[in-house]
Amino acid sequence: MAALKDILYKVSLQSVSGDMETEVNAIAFDSRKVEKGSVFVAVSGTQVDGHEYIDMALEKGAVAIVCETLPENQVEGIAYIQVDDSSKALGFMASNFFGNPSEKLKLVGVTGTNGKTTCVTLLYQLFRSLGYNTGLLSTVENRINDEVLPATHTTPDAIAINETLAQMVAKGCTHCFMESSSHAIVQNRIAGLKYEGAVFTNLSHEHLDYHKTFDEYIKAKKMLFDGLPSTAFALVNADDKRGAIMLQNTKAAKHKYGLKSMAAFKAKILSNTLQGLELDIDGKNVWFKLIGDFNAYNLLAVFGTAVLLGEDETEVLEQLSNVNPAPGRFEQVITNTGITALVDYAHTPDALENVLSTIQEFRTGNETVITVVGCGGNRDKEKRPIMAKIACDLSDKVILTSDNPRFEEPGAILKDMQAGVTPSNFKKTLVIEDRREAIKAACSMAEPNDIILVAGKGHETYQEIKGVRSDFDDRKILSEMLNLMNQK
Repeated sequence: MAALKDILYKVSLQSVSGDMETEVNAIAFDSRKVEKGSVFVAVSGTQVDGHEYIDMALEKGAVAIVCETLPENQVEGIAYIQVDDSSKALGFMASNFFGNPSEKLKLVGVTGTNGKTTCVTLLYQLFRSLGYNTGLLSTVENRINDEVLPATHTTPDAIAINETLAQMVAKGCTHCFMESSSHAIVQNRIAGLKYEGAVFTNLSHEHLDYHKTFDEYIKAKKMLFDGLPSTAFALVNADDKRGAIMLQNTKAAKHKYGLKSMAAFKAKILSNTLQGLELDIDGKNVWFKLIGDFNAYNLLAVFGTAVLLGEDETEVLEQLSNVNPAPGRFEQVITNTGITALVDYAHTPDALENVLSTIQEFRTGNETVITVVGCGGNRDKEKRPIMAKIACDLSDKVILTSDNPRFEEPGAILKDMQAGVTPSNFKKTLVIEDRREAIKAACSMAEPNDIILVAGKGHETYQEIKGVRSDFDDRKILSEMLNLMNQK
């Protein structure tokens, strides 16, 4: 329970009517979740407008309404608060309601097109191994110490974030590492949070279905850094030209990491094999379990973050050498077939190119690289032909298939992808709409020593078609199919 006036601390108010001392026992922006004593925040979302559900919220017992447009007929005894931006108000209100938990631990946000999940997962593992009570908010899972909570979005809504952070504080967490997606930033899901620091990994073609232009996508990421306080740090990839843009208006202390450019945190790749990476970091040779140039950047970002959080460099490197990759990120499926089977979440052109380029680096040239890849429905269509072209250019055989079609027709998505297949690559390319059958075909083609990459879904354990999520795990299916082939 909290007084309405206390929940509204730091919220930009336009008008207020009603009793600000009203006791509130919950916050909701979904009218279906309103209970007696709630304050209902009418948010104009991408799908629905919360203002249309004010009456329903009142019927269910809401005692206060926060909105951008006041209803014509106001109910006596109800507090009405008009704000200029309901989504931003929701962020601050959620923080206040749960006791501003982000101020009671060290919260670090990681943003960028690729690498977010790997970075926050590595940071979580690292700080647990350093002896800290640690929280994790990621695409794959949320954790409070060793307790696993289900993850539904890259970044949950403002209420869920603050409720989870409050649970972390209650269980003694001193640090939390959180993915901060561009959607979440623009939708003000992180409004009201106090960050200890923010990390920028990279930026490439993604989410233009939502942001419309690449410039808007850049601005969305930049908002995280623009909002940092002077007490925070901003750590960016010096080898990505957008890294400098992220630092332009931030009040935070500015730091860079990179493999090629001048940076405070710098590394050199000494060895890159299927067994792992050997890096020279600050004159120290360290071996890591992760694979690929792109993971050298992720490891460097994690190292820099830990040092900026006050940890000892040598101890960080010692512990970091023992951490495991995030699930579904360049994950090997172990079988007795002699075939190298890999599953990766790569669902952007840049990520797919990184993974396939890494495979090219450690292959001998005597094996066949077979790539199974699809593109999600109701998402950025422009990347589809690009993804197909990259797969064809960097693989010996390619099977184009479904990813999560969602509400689009799988055939239409595949047609968009096929537009990127050049005539010289026609012979190496198959189109198999059913993803299970596509993986089966790849396994039947493969010989010992060959390499199969199944890209796009990674850690996901479902496939979404026409609004229905069915069990589907690339790793399990790949293992099952390879073992079946081995028995023949």
